[in-house]
Amino acid sequence: MRLTSTDETDLLMPLYSGLHEEPRFSSFLGRLRRRTQADYIGLVFRQGEMPMYQSTELFAGRNLRERTWAVGIEELYQADPIPYNDLRPGRVYSAAEFAERDANFKRLRETYARLVGIADERVVRITEADRVSVWFVMARARECSAADSALLSALAPHVGIALRSFVIMERQRLQMAMSSEALRRSGSGWIVFDREARIIDLAPGIAERIEALIHIRPRIGERLHASEPGAERSLVQAAADFSREPAACSRAVTLNRAPRLDALLLRTDVMPAAALSLPVMLALLRLPTESSPERVRHLAAVFDLPRREAELAVALSDGLSIAEAACSLGLSLETTRNYSKRLYAKLGARGQTDLMRLIHRSSAGLS
Repeated sequence: MRLTSTDETDLLMPLYSGLHEEPRFSSFLGRLRRRTQADYIGLVFRQGEMPMYQSTELFAGRNLRERTWAVGIEELYQADPIPYNDLRPGRVYSAAEFAERDANFKRLRETYARLVGIADERVVRITEADRVSVWFVMARARECSAADSALLSALAPHVGIALRSFVIMERQRLQMAMSSEALRRSGSGWIVFDREARIIDLAPGIAERIEALIHIRPRIGERLHASEPGAERSLVQAAADFSREPAACSRAVTLNRAPRLDALLLRTDVMPAAALSLPVMLALLRLPTESSPERVRHLAAVFDLPRREAELAVALSDGLSIAEAACSLGLSLETTRNYSKRLYAKLGARGQTDLMRLIHRSSAGLS
């Protein structure tokens, strides 16, 4: 079956734009369901080796999974009688094919049809290059037609293209989330500027953290406002220099003195294919971070320390003196000194500065 020009407008355009919808592909699934008058149209994504009944499901129409649980025949889903990973990509299968091979599955299907009201299903496996699969499913209260199977088969290659883009976007979303968490825990962040020193983009969450620190919120399309005299002028000059001189040297600028906030300015050579403005300058910032309650436990595990020594290590790494740490921990000054001697010996630290360096460079410093 060949897709018509109407199909291209009504189905393919919503399919490709569905990458940017919430929930994903909702317009495509809804239109396909109306076009076929099916009771259910779904895309089922399986993560790793998890059973299909726990997989991610995007659908239009009746919530079959919820209905199956409601009538007490969830065993149909949990049995996973269809060999999903063995289905040949691109071929349309009927659930009846598997019922013919398995008497128990056939009995469950008959119960399913009676209680849920679904008499027939069609399923197509679509596999992406990185071994990610999605199953394209149609379900009806009556028998599916040859035209239904032909339409699913014709749409399958296009769903495959959309799947490939979807997988790439999800991977990038995961990488961005992980990078954002790493930057947050390390107290780092970045801002990208154009040649006029206007903000093009920021690290996720950095605007909120800067606002909490100095009560100035950076915004895309605007210059970065700073309380330190001459800081904005320095940003404008640096952006102009970086845009004109490929060999321009990096430089530092103080944005705020109390509390302190400064940035390292670098020329960037990243040239996106599509952007409202071209980036010329990258600002790297370090912001203060707060230790979590887990820091003592992590520090004890990393350096094999008793809890009290780990608590003292955290206090000293935060810049407290021995006397201040003793007061904070409720210890005598003499006991605290003894702990500190053992602590320095175990870590091979030559003093508090060395101790701080060791701890802040360890993974426990990210707690």
